[in-house]
Amino acid sequence: MTKPNVLILFTDDQRYDTIHALGNENIRTPNMDRLVGQGTTFTQAHIPCGTHGAICMPSRAMLHTGRTLFHLKNSGETIPEEHTMLGEAFRENGYLTWGCGKWHNGRSSFNRGFDDGDEVMFGGMADHWNVPAYHYDSTGRYDAELAYIPDPPSFGNNDVKYRQADHIHAGRHSSELLADAAVDFIRTQDVNNPFLAYVAFLAPHDPRTMPENFRAMYPPENIELPPNYSGGHPFNNGALKIRDELLAEFPRSPEETKRHIAEYYAMITHLDNEVGRIIDALEESGLRENTIIVLAGDNGLAVGQHGLMGKQNCYEHSIRVPLIFSGPGIPAGETRDTYVYLLDIFRTLCDLVDIDVPDSVEGENLAPAIRSHDVKVRTSLYFAFYAYQRAIKNERYKLIEYAPRDAERRTQLFDLEADPWETNDLYGRSEFLSISAQLREDMLDFRDDWEQGNTERSAGFWQRF
Repeated sequence: MTKPNVLILFTDDQRYDTIHALGNENIRTPNMDRLVGQGTTFTQAHIPCGTHGAICMPSRAMLHTGRTLFHLKNSGETIPEEHTMLGEAFRENGYLTWGCGKWHNGRSSFNRGFDDGDEVMFGGMADHWNVPAYHYDSTGRYDAELAYIPDPPSFGNNDVKYRQADHIHAGRHSSELLADAAVDFIRTQDVNNPFLAYVAFLAPHDPRTMPENFRAMYPPENIELPPNYSGGHPFNNGALKIRDELLAEFPRSPEETKRHIAEYYAMITHLDNEVGRIIDALEESGLRENTIIVLAGDNGLAVGQHGLMGKQNCYEHSIRVPLIFSGPGIPAGETRDTYVYLLDIFRTLCDLVDIDVPDSVEGENLAPAIRSHDVKVRTSLYFAFYAYQRAIKNERYKLIEYAPRDAERRTQLFDLEADPWETNDLYGRSEFLSISAQLREDMLDFRDDWEQGNTERSAGFWQRF
């Protein structure tokens, strides 16, 4: 029998709790709900945060290499040849590999991973209605540029600037553009030749713009503020002046926060519509029954929680992401609550399609957990943001340490079982001193394991710790 196809649908800034079927009654995601019903969902999927302000860059590098956060090169800006990529492993085993959408890990690595592709956007973000994209270039150069003038001449600026792209589809939304590319690819595939397809959406990343009919689904005045909404973060976490945090004024007003949440939900519902078109194309082409679909997000997003807007932090809203496996041999309509990272996807897919795992891959295999409720992948997790924050999470508690430059050292402790919104800081209370001490000891063990000899963008934290 032909090996299963693999389709990875990777979203940008989608938080773990933004799928209706997984408990969010305020959002409409019928097609992601379909995948939940058809597959197995990991409800405790995480990223280890990141060693760069653009959290998505290391997150994507981890997905494609299966390596841990501190074992990347330049925080994932490039992927060196000694780190075997997911696409390379599948190509060596007879798969056609194809990719489209956001690629934030260097131009030279894209063609290493993919035999073909289309609508490739190199970089972190773009105008959703004017995506600067490349068609697949077999040479791997991707050096074409498009000229534009950023300001009207009436402002006295006649300087020509350049976009890194060979074309722009003006007026087509990014989610629709990438879904069209994926649908076109699927319709040309032979059921006898397996493929690995990677669709890296730009949504729901800001600027959060979408067709008006989707915006109209979420009137801001009807939005409920989350229990951990705040007008501002209570102290300097080292990332309050980063771009993401400047998307809303300080202090965060309830009205503005509701607008941001409404637009975030509208982006996700529009994205869900395009995901549905891709799934429909698989079904219409007779490929669905032999295709493993993985839906995942590169990182979460605060959108007003804890007074934050971005993802440069170690709270649950920013480090937890959706992760769904659906397809042949995968239990339908089931969930798993074991602790996992996105970097585990690489080794897991190798198991599910029965190919060898490259020596450079470090993640765990989730396939045993997919097959059985009883399998525990991990009982604790480690997180790091740049040289400012470190955190550890066991099956009940989370300890977050802050050591930003030119700011006070701070520590937080949360009981995630009793306080899932992380609103009640327990650090310093006498009855929790032993728990804090044990978590700090465990954190140091993770440091020695993960960061030893890999201190780029991180050494400053431990000097101030």
